[in-house]
Amino acid sequence: MFGPDELTDDGFLDGRLRIWQPRAGYRAATDPVLLAAAVPARARQSVLELGCGAGVASLCLGLRVSGLAQAGLELQPAYAALARMNAARNALALEVVEGDLAAMPADLRRPFDHVMLNPPYFTAGGGTAAADAGRETAQREATPLAVWVDAAIRRLHPGGHMTLIIGADRLPDVLAGCAPRLGSLAVLPLASRAGRAAGRVIVQGRKGGRAAFRLLAPFVLHDGNSHDGDRDSYSSAAAQILRDGGSFPSGL
Repeated sequence: MFGPDELTDDGFLDGRLRIWQPRAGYRAATDPVLLAAAVPARARQSVLELGCGAGVASLCLGLRVSGLAQAGLELQPAYAALARMNAARNALALEVVEGDLAAMPADLRRPFDHVMLNPPYFTAGGGTAAADAGRETAQREATPLAVWVDAAIRRLHPGGHMTLIIGADRLPDVLAGCAPRLGSLAVLPLASRAGRAAGRVIVQGRKGGRAAFRLLAPFVLHDGNSHDGDRDSYSSAAAQILRDGGSFPSGL
């Protein structure tokens, strides 16, 4: 567990969501907010988040769509405890289960309408390890990406949707893991600025879907050609999601 002096009190969605996060551990930024905004969930549907961390993505989704039955799986007990605290603090229902997605806990071996995930970005053995063990676990791949995708697909109802956010360099691995069980795939590139290569992508697919693959126009996060001062410079479309709690259009 984290002590009070090890946590920061952070606002998401223009402060409508208050989240305790570890001061020195893994800290959520825009990715979980963008992920939640891409999930096409409706009231009374069920949603599972694999690797929920402190709960930011699930709670953003729960704030936007009322009446969801939400569950989160988290490997690290201290982060699972934070997710429960954050759900209670924001008066949102979230069942948090501790466990490894490679050996799915019995409590979560049931079908869901939606599964969302934000897998670790860094591959095993590459780069410099983070000083904080929790941050390192959250950011560096120990369980192969193919196992993450497989676990998500296994938990879906027929016709259910998987939505994930990942570095653009891992897109081939994600697409390879989807076939042949997940179809109707759509890929939304996320570019920091107009004319820049996408650093991340959102991938969404439907279990048993048969629609043609779609590569969508890039979603631009910031206005202007470069950072020009102490401000976020979000594009109007990005601000509608990151500040106002909006969502991507249906089907991305």
